[in-house]
Amino acid sequence: MHLVSYLDNGTEALGLLVDGHVVAARDCDAQAPTTMRELLDAPERVLAVLRAARPTGGKPIDEVDLLAPLPRPTNVLCVGRNYREHAEEEGQNAPEAPALFLKTTTSVVGHRDDVVWDPTYTTQVDYEAELAVVIGSTARHVGADRALDHVLGYTCLNDISARDLQFADLQWSRGKSLDTFCPMGPALVTTDEVGDPQRLEIRCLLNGEVVQQANTAVMHHSVAEVIAYCSRAMTLHPGDVIATGTPGGVGIFRQPPLLLRDGDVVEVDVERVGRLVNRCRTTEHRIS
Repeated sequence: MHLVSYLDNGTEALGLLVDGHVVAARDCDAQAPTTMRELLDAPERVLAVLRAARPTGGKPIDEVDLLAPLPRPTNVLCVGRNYREHAEEEGQNAPEAPALFLKTTTSVVGHRDDVVWDPTYTTQVDYEAELAVVIGSTARHVGADRALDHVLGYTCLNDISARDLQFADLQWSRGKSLDTFCPMGPALVTTDEVGDPQRLEIRCLLNGEVVQQANTAVMHHSVAEVIAYCSRAMTLHPGDVIATGTPGGVGIFRQPPLLLRDGDVVEVDVERVGRLVNRCRTTEHRIS
């Protein structure tokens, strides 16, 4: 299934994306959850009912006000330098264990939302295309062999990064967590449709040109290994999102640097998961 969150007369709603149309979950089954959060709290049989549905009609996706699949995830965990080429362009070795950091949930926006920043606060805004995992059941001290059992699905994520802020701090959270700096979407695609998460092509396009391209097969730590590692440190809850790292080709390490500007369109394309599109906007906020 391709599950989406969207606004229905100003209220968050859960829908299924079918043939380019969004169908309300409640139109598939009168007892269906009304939001993604309700779906995460529902028993497995609810998912089975939605999987068995054969919805028709709905609204074209371009006419729907999409939200991020999880408008406010429980947590957003991220893995740094998880593609060897990205580590190398930083002049670093790929880490022996997954390098974890957090993005705030207030940075989350959806497909077609603007990525916005104040150029008097940051001047080095960068893209990072990533495959994101959505946890569907509680996981604590799980092994890599069972880790994928706890996944509901996958989505596209752009780990937008203010490099000047990131490199100025002792840790990365501020530079990674400005409002709008975590676009996700357009849909949450369930595991049965994605299959092996280590066999997915991933690309980033900037104004239509490919700037990052790799396959998840070359991740330094697999999706299952990352989930297992996270679960040893903390309990993973339904609704947690894990961004699994970005390939080489980010803007800051290019010669010359290729940083985001007002009006740029950045896209994250992940095979069998979807294409996330966002436009960049700059604005100044004066301190009164």
